[in-house]
Amino acid sequence: MISTFETSNREEAIRYKFTLKECLIGDADFYRRAATIVLPMIIQNTLSNIVGLLDNVMVGQVGTLPMSAVAIVNQILFIFYLCIWGSLAGAGIFSTQFFGKGDMDGVRYSIRFKLMTATTICTGAVIFLFLAKENLISLYISKETLDADRIATLGYGMSYLDIMLIGLIPFSLTQVYSSAMRESGKTTLPMAAGMIAMVVNFIFNGLLIFGLFGLPKMGVLGAAIATVISRFTELMIVMVGAHKKDSKYPFFKGVFTTLYVPWSLAKTIMFKSLPLLCNEFLWSLAQATLLQQYSVRGIAVIAAMNISGTVSQIFNEVFLSIGNSSGIIVGQELGADKLVSARRTAWRMAALSCASTLVMGSLLAMFAPIIPQIYNTEPEIRHLATKCIWIVALCMPINSFANVSYFIMRSGGKTAVTFVFDSCFAWAVSVPAAFFLARYTALPVVTVFMLVSLSEILKCIIGFLFIRSGVWVRNIVKTA
Repeated sequence: MISTFETSNREEAIRYKFTLKECLIGDADFYRRAATIVLPMIIQNTLSNIVGLLDNVMVGQVGTLPMSAVAIVNQILFIFYLCIWGSLAGAGIFSTQFFGKGDMDGVRYSIRFKLMTATTICTGAVIFLFLAKENLISLYISKETLDADRIATLGYGMSYLDIMLIGLIPFSLTQVYSSAMRESGKTTLPMAAGMIAMVVNFIFNGLLIFGLFGLPKMGVLGAAIATVISRFTELMIVMVGAHKKDSKYPFFKGVFTTLYVPWSLAKTIMFKSLPLLCNEFLWSLAQATLLQQYSVRGIAVIAAMNISGTVSQIFNEVFLSIGNSSGIIVGQELGADKLVSARRTAWRMAALSCASTLVMGSLLAMFAPIIPQIYNTEPEIRHLATKCIWIVALCMPINSFANVSYFIMRSGGKTAVTFVFDSCFAWAVSVPAAFFLARYTALPVVTVFMLVSLSEILKCIIGFLFIRSGVWVRNIVKTA
């Protein structure tokens, strides 16, 4: 039967023609396997984003300026987070395929490489951010801002960042553990650790931001301390789960008794990792630059986009988790030399991701006028946030396909291609468009945001052509 045809020959796999039904609709086994990986991610990340929303609302109760300061710092830290994820992603491609191949030593080598990389980046980032914090935060404060507001926003931001830098250490180590667990297809423990950390974060937010039960009322500093406490909590849970005697993760046994990684493998991982690290750094820097371009229209724009981004992330999490899972599922099939199945699975994951946006986008549009009302801020900011959320809902299918295309291409080790596809597109198209429209036209900032968001259609076309070409269908651990 056509549906059971399989080959490990790359040329035959690329020539193999699928029916439309094969591409769009999977069998029961496909959906069961996808659900096993996708659902824990969706649950963990959605709850995390809900807690993030509540955290955002709590800080917003302190005032618009503290909320804007926290938004600026979080945008700066977002660059660090993506650098960590990008630096681990290259080794993660190998870890996923090694696991699919059944090579546990290979998985251990990948984890050791991740630890060394994350430690190096974290150390450099903490030093740089501590020294450059004032200049970085000042970039986001419009020149038209009143001096008193400028000084207050800068003060809130610098104090918040000083404490958040401590949390970068447990965050980096947690990602080393959690990413390896997810790449093995076992996502329950990272989900549980994340959920417990979220509860801890929420409780300490209430206690420290507002000074409940006799504790000091610390405002934005309390929010930062709560986040740091939750980060250490999450790290302890994943470490205990990874190293206990009856662990479900055999590749953690003896993983750090040595830091040895074969030099030939280390060079190969570095070759694949560097484009991903550069991509995540440049892409996140592009997102930070986009916010900075919009901020020339006033401090209110930062507050509105902070609300919009926090709310939208909750609804975006479904397609983001499906995209991330597609890299794991397709990567495992590539590592197992199931090349035809990998191509079929890639199209099915793309179809599933886009289909999910029809539901989540509709829900987001429905709740857009409601959620911003819970923020203690000016009506104009709430109204602007609502319009931005509607634009995100409109563009969700576009962003969904671009996201899943990125992970599919990455699963086969095409990191140079993903670099061009992701960050180069952002700097060549999105950032220049935002710069020109925000500074040299009289268009409302909402219109500028919509036009920049719709430019992702071009990215989707490029992604479709790359997936269809099959250039990403490669087993990169076959002889490793």
